[in-house]
Amino acid sequence: MIAITISVILLVLILSKVPIPFAILGAAGIGLLWLGGGENLIGVFEVIPMSSVGSNSLAAIPLFILMAHLVLKSGVLDTLFNSASTLIGRIRGGTGIAAVLAGAGFAAVSGSSTAAAATLAHTSTGTMLKQGYSARLASGTVASAGTLAAMIPPSILLVFYAITAETSVGKTLLAGVVPGILMSLGLAITVWVMGLRGHAPATDPTSWKAKLVALKGLLPIAFLFAVVVGTVFLGIATATEAAALGCLGGFLLMVWMKAATWSNLRSAVVGSVSSSAMILSIVFAAHVFGIFLTQTQVAPTVVEFVQGLAIAPILIIVIFAFIYLVLGFFMDQMAIIALTVPVTLPVVEALGFDPIWFGVIVILLAEIGLITPPLGLNAFVVSRAAAIRVETVFMGSVPFIIAMLIVTTLIFVFPDLSLFLTTSVK
Repeated sequence: MIAITISVILLVLILSKVPIPFAILGAAGIGLLWLGGGENLIGVFEVIPMSSVGSNSLAAIPLFILMAHLVLKSGVLDTLFNSASTLIGRIRGGTGIAAVLAGAGFAAVSGSSTAAAATLAHTSTGTMLKQGYSARLASGTVASAGTLAAMIPPSILLVFYAITAETSVGKTLLAGVVPGILMSLGLAITVWVMGLRGHAPATDPTSWKAKLVALKGLLPIAFLFAVVVGTVFLGIATATEAAALGCLGGFLLMVWMKAATWSNLRSAVVGSVSSSAMILSIVFAAHVFGIFLTQTQVAPTVVEFVQGLAIAPILIIVIFAFIYLVLGFFMDQMAIIALTVPVTLPVVEALGFDPIWFGVIVILLAEIGLITPPLGLNAFVVSRAAAIRVETVFMGSVPFIIAMLIVTTLIFVFPDLSLFLTTSVK
């Protein structure tokens, strides 16, 4: 009963637009006071702040965020989009497909969905509108392409899930490679199909010489991706060490693109510190909430209850997936992971399912939440950056949501699609 009451208080705080970390911390504090009084609350606050954010694995998050900001400031995403447009050639909806490929490329060297969506909105939405794309398709393409950073390594959400679920960060990152590729293909095919239906024009043909020149624009991103993900895959570096290498690579990319100014460097560092502080505050608040849940014995009770149900285990996972899909409509993705994984993961493991595969499903569903109302953050980012009504962005995202659900179903039915790469990492 107390757990349900505190959950309701938390929901009310979130709906009242209290910042997520303060909402979680406030609800957890009330719960701890309820359970053990002031001594209980003070005891938790004496231990949790340092223990929750002082682990080595958490260092990967601010490093990956810094890498994303450095790559963003380098301006390489503009080059990436132009190169992809040239390589696609004369294909109906080619510019939209190029935007998806640029989103996938940027995702491969960053973990920021909103940054990818904002930058793509500035670089590609205007181009598509000039070529005759509808505002719905242009904005929906960009918003959905931005979500790829949630899955393609080095995804910050995957790192956050791995730390919350206490699974290998390296394995969890590698588990996102194939689903990320499949999601990119799904979005690209959606643009192509919409083009065949007359919603997008064909692009101008380009010569083979121009295509070869355009390949040069992909090399920096490919090299940085190989350094970050390749070192983890080969066991040369841990995820944290790979993130540090990625920061160095991002800085060198700024130098190569002649963008390594003090202004850009300062902006990248300030942005990274701000984002990292927000994420680590959620980690701290979630740990306090986790202590409250531990004291109420919610997780063991839920496991015992679920195991006693006369329902097939896979149906329980389907129910969980539906819950995560609905939660994504209303809550921040990191908050969802922080609050629910400590309760749902013990059930998933007790039913015999792989926790890393479950994490991939959770993140795939979180991607959908980024472009669905009422909270779809990417839709609002694209709306503001491209000066398009947010309702138009949401409507334009519908075909892509269908594609994302199809890919999620594939990973759900065939878990090995996400897990076979993880066998190479200890």
